[in-house]
Amino acid sequence: MIELGGNINLENFEDVDRGLLIVIKKVVGNYTKKISEKEKDFKKITVTLVKDSKYKIKVELETSKTKKSESENPNLFFALDQSLSEFLD
Repeated sequence: MIELGGNINLENFEDVDRGLLIVIKKVVGNYTKKISEKEKDFKKITVTLVKDSKYKIKVELETSKTKKSESENPNLFFALDQSLSEFLD
C-alpha cells in the first residue's frame, strides 16, 4: 500500500510503472482535494487497483459514513476518473 499525505491510500499500485504512478498520484490528489472540500466530514480515501483485471478501480470514501464506487476501463486514467468523479456529482 502507498500512503499519500495520511488520508489517501493507494492499494495494489506497487507494480505500476513509475511514470504512470506519478500521474496517478497527481490525479488522485487533485480529486481528493475537491472531494474533501465538498464533504465536510472527510476522513480518508482508499483507491484500489483490482489485481488480474484490465484496470478495475475501486474507491472507498470514509466520511461520517462509507461511500463506495468502482469503474472498469481498458484505459487506467479513464477508470480512475470515472470512479473518483462519482463523489463530485
